[in-house]
Amino acid sequence: MPESSVPQRRRGPFRSLAIPNYRIWAAGALVSNIGTWMQRTGQDWLVLTELTDHSASAVGILMAFQFGPQLLFLPWSGLAADRLNRRRLVMTTQAALGLLALGLGLLTISGAVQLWHVYVFAFLSGSVAAFDAPARQTFVSDLVDEQHLANAVGLNSTSFNAARMVGPAVAGASIAAWGTGGAFLLNAASFVAVLCSLFAIREDRLFAGGRRRSAGSGDLLAGFRYIWARADLRAIMAMLVLIGTFGMNFPIFISTMSVTVFGMGAGRYGLLTSMMAIGTVCGALLAAGRDRPTMRTLAIGATMFGVGLALAGVMPGFWLFGAMLLPVGVAALTFANTSNSIMQLTTEPEMRGRVVAIRLATMSGLTLVGAPIAGAVADHFGPRWAIALGALAGLVASAIGWRHLATERAIAPPAIADLPLLAPKEDDAPPA
Repeated sequence: MPESSVPQRRRGPFRSLAIPNYRIWAAGALVSNIGTWMQRTGQDWLVLTELTDHSASAVGILMAFQFGPQLLFLPWSGLAADRLNRRRLVMTTQAALGLLALGLGLLTISGAVQLWHVYVFAFLSGSVAAFDAPARQTFVSDLVDEQHLANAVGLNSTSFNAARMVGPAVAGASIAAWGTGGAFLLNAASFVAVLCSLFAIREDRLFAGGRRRSAGSGDLLAGFRYIWARADLRAIMAMLVLIGTFGMNFPIFISTMSVTVFGMGAGRYGLLTSMMAIGTVCGALLAAGRDRPTMRTLAIGATMFGVGLALAGVMPGFWLFGAMLLPVGVAALTFANTSNSIMQLTTEPEMRGRVVAIRLATMSGLTLVGAPIAGAVADHFGPRWAIALGALAGLVASAIGWRHLATERAIAPPAIADLPLLAPKEDDAPPA
């Protein structure tokens, strides 16, 4: 392999930005991510305060329509990421998401929007996102070499969560100034940035390892068999089921606490979401600075998540609740990013799309079950009990992680740091 064909290993949390293709992608993705968080904040606020009488159950149903397609299209979404040209697939899905945001924005501004309209648009955008997310996440392995992959995954999380900090605040301001439809239209405009970045990426400098085909691995069941054969991945999946189903229902937790417990408006709701996002950005930067993720880090993240969410649920005031969202954000990002990095870094390139799709379906798709439950608990028993359910899920997931570390050392690696990274083969490198 020519030495010039692969970037030299650099140090520091932003080292992947030295790679031109990744730098172009990251710039466009940041703008689009801000718009995406504006869309999510606007949708939740529209349903909670304008189309229903503060119904947390309706928000839970909305989340089910938004994330349920991750499960529905699981047999095809990961396979598409493994088999199709990822750059072209992401261009197609991003354009479709932009058009859907434009449609909902125009419908909302016209004053004709109804609750079922929002559900339909949530399902359509969720369906497109089911194909977009695994392709977009594994596209990172086409932009950087394997030595930079952990850092690039961490920086992707930093971008997403920096947008999570900015997007809701911008959404709150735009809702106050122009109404909810304005947030949707701004999101539609943000997709121009990511599409321009995708056009600007040099295809001759992409790494092809993530698209290598392998005979006999062409279905979704191969991905499940691959995960089941490894004790570490089985433990991670069990933790993802618990936290993904009951713990990651933050739109319900934050919106219901803001409106029904503290009696706040759109601006303060956006502020709470941004306060949590500050924590997630800190967690993302810490993750980007690590060379390799470990199962111990994953267990620590789950423990912090359960304890932090439990403390947030008993905070008596708005600012104390917001302050507790900071460590919850750090923990949530640590858990999510570490599980993502472990599953990408230790998975064979030809299986990576399917494994990532299964992870995403588990983490987000199970919202189809968890969000309506969390919404019903919030409606009937109060938002604090919904948060307590999420905290309990985090603590049980933590116990699974620590048990794996304590009892499975003889049959599984105690830490991913002890595993060799899947080294790129010579034909993985782009031409010099």
